[in-house]
Amino acid sequence: MKELKERLQKFGLELHPEKTRLIEFGRFAAENRSKRQEKKPETCTFLGFTHICGKTRAGKFAIKRQTIKKRLHAKVKAIKAELIIRMHDPITKTGQWLKTVINGHNRYFGVPGNCQAMSDFRYLIIQRWRHTLSRRSQKGYMTWEAMQPLISRWLPQPHVYHPYPSERMGVVTLDKSRVR
Repeated sequence: MKELKERLQKFGLELHPEKTRLIEFGRFAAENRSKRQEKKPETCTFLGFTHICGKTRAGKFAIKRQTIKKRLHAKVKAIKAELIIRMHDPITKTGQWLKTVINGHNRYFGVPGNCQAMSDFRYLIIQRWRHTLSRRSQKGYMTWEAMQPLISRWLPQPHVYHPYPSERMGVVTLDKSRVR
């Protein structure tokens, strides 16, 4: 921790004392903690993700990254407020805006293992948009049947954009003596 503080000071940066701590994390953390009869490794939150020591279906170590729930709900709340402002805008204009919002969310949070959180985000946006459209007039209750064409037209499905870290970091170097 001392070395990290010194390193960051060279660049004019500092660690926040209340937000910074050392935790046991990584490939052997669960094994080491079980030997000491401690609970499973702690999680850490960083850059909008909760990082968790987990395992693949084959039983190998993997870092699982999930969207922080607090951040997801804050974003949905902000979108709800914006939908109220855009309530009487044309549906195509609001649909285009929501498409860019969901695409941006998917591109940032589209990591392997985070599909459920991305699906939840999309579903919550659909609910908020349907509720807003239902409140546009005294006549109108927007049914799910009427909502389906709008959903399929404007709101993209979740998509994993980022590869697994092991795939991204798979660097192959060429032996220059063999190149002719």
